Amino acid sequence: MTYITYSESLKNLYKSFEAPTLTEKVFLNDALGRTLASDIIADHNSPELPTSAMDGYAIKYDDQMLERIRITGALPAGTYGEEEIVGGQCIKTFTGSLMSPGTDTLIPIENVKVEEDEIVILESVPQGFSVRPIGENYQEGETLIPKGTKIDFAEIGVLASLNTAQVEVFKKPRVAIVATGSEILDVGEKQTNPSQIRSSNQFTLEALAQKSGALTQRAPLQKDEKEIIQQTITDALADNDIVVTTGGVSVGDYDFVKDIIAGFEPEYITQGVMIKPGQHIKIVKIGQKYIFALPGFPYSSTVTFILYVLPLIYHLQGLDKSLPIVQAKLTQPYKKKSYKTEFAAVNLHFKEGQYEVDFKGKRSGSSAILTNMLGHIGLIQVDKDSTDLKVGDMVEVINLKAL
Repeated sequence: MTYITYSESLKNLYKSFEAPTLTEKVFLNDALGRTLASDIIADHNSPELPTSAMDGYAIKYDDQMLERIRITGALPAGTYGEEEIVGGQCIKTFTGSLMSPGTDTLIPIENVKVEEDEIVILESVPQGFSVRPIGENYQEGETLIPKGTKIDFAEIGVLASLNTAQVEVFKKPRVAIVATGSEILDVGEKQTNPSQIRSSNQFTLEALAQKSGALTQRAPLQKDEKEIIQQTITDALADNDIVVTTGGVSVGDYDFVKDIIAGFEPEYITQGVMIKPGQHIKIVKIGQKYIFALPGFPYSSTVTFILYVLPLIYHLQGLDKSLPIVQAKLTQPYKKKSYKTEFAAVNLHFKEGQYEVDFKGKRSGSSAILTNMLGHIGLIQVDKDSTDLKVGDMVEVINLKAL
């Protein structure tokens, strides 16, 4: 088997991406966090007519030269006065009211004194003061929110102002998690011999997928029985866009997943990568669907899911998003362990205007140590050709708290 470099594996993965096309319409109440599948274009001006921006009196600007201006009435918000205001007249107007025909300026209440049915101007204002012009907020035909935008609170408000009850968004990708291994037990399952271990992969990866916006399906834990695993993967492919397996990809007698995948006659994206952890990872494409066969060790499966599966989940949602990588300074040395590109869990802190990383509390050992992911953590990337790193060196770090 030929192992490719990390950069080659990413290139192959991104090259396999096709523009997402599956969309659906959701009600505005359910649109938060979804990705727009089409541009949002204003179908009217806002405001559609000149509108008052505060409480006061709508006047003709030139009438401020008069000693007194007669009040003709009042115009609360939500009402419309068709009667034209002529010279020497004004009308009491409230925030959000349309400006009456013939008026062009709003003089605030605090700038005048009211004497019977007249106002006396105490302080004049510029022409057009506190009048919102037509299209101040947006203009008809203007693209307000482009396709590919992740809908947040401001987008919700603008969509509501456009009277948009439903909005077209990209469908959430469906991700199935299939954890394999005769030694693993589910949460709550009774241990019957000391060789059995509690499985965390299905929960960890499901949480990552859900956090990134995907819908998930967690398959029952699979013993090392080839036919049953094959049927489970086949069923998962039928209902999901992405199938993620853990375990069964190495070279052991009971590592069946790699052989099962080959039986689908897939397009291979990678059959192994020079990374630590996770060198035995397999990524294939079957039609428009993907299988990611990840290692069984919890730390390995978590790291490889972040590196490879999350970018695909982002892409299928129409998001222009990548993993959050920052530059950070090492405050402890790092000893390179292999000829591969290495990803190590670090403590990530922001101090005095820059990120710093250290390894305090991080355990050394196998790729099973998921507790190294606890805390304010990141993953440093140490290139395959790199040597040992010293204090003060700058490193690239995936900020896992920003996923």
